[in-house]
Amino acid sequence: MHLTHRLAAVVLTLGLSASLVGCGFHLVGKGPYATPVAYNNMALSLPNKANALEEKLVVYLTGNGIHITTNANQYTLRVLDYNYRRQKLSGRVAEVILQLNATFQIEDKNGKVVTQPRTISSVKSYQYNVATVNVDDNEESYLNNILVDDVAQQMARQIATNRLPTTTSP
Repeated sequence: MHLTHRLAAVVLTLGLSASLVGCGFHLVGKGPYATPVAYNNMALSLPNKANALEEKLVVYLTGNGIHITTNANQYTLRVLDYNYRRQKLSGRVAEVILQLNATFQIEDKNGKVVTQPRTISSVKSYQYNVATVNVDDNEESYLNNILVDDVAQQMARQIATNRLPTTTSP
């Protein structure tokens, strides 16, 4: 009898779920395509040394439903600081620590700051034996791509979900 109660509960749950889906019911929330209306069109303003970040941002922002434009009459995603740091700790086994920081804000068409500056950081490290064949350059290049990709994903996610604190008007 216990098994029949469980089976009945499962069938009832599946039946009710199917009827909700069949009538068109769906939950509304903040999904990846629920971008704020104000940010649907956005221009990018990045430092010259941030070309790789710009390429990744275009991909991720477009994927989140934001149209990237060169029109200055839109909101602008401005990267204020783009700082890459490499630290090498030497010894028998060398360790390299890579860090990428990007500070950004969103400005309106008049250049007025809309969101407070936000800094995104990503850190990766790797080790290698200095006595063996050196693959340091390949490993570093690979991890640099991952750093840029990680920062771009975080920025796009925060913009698309509207999790940026806005500035207060005086």
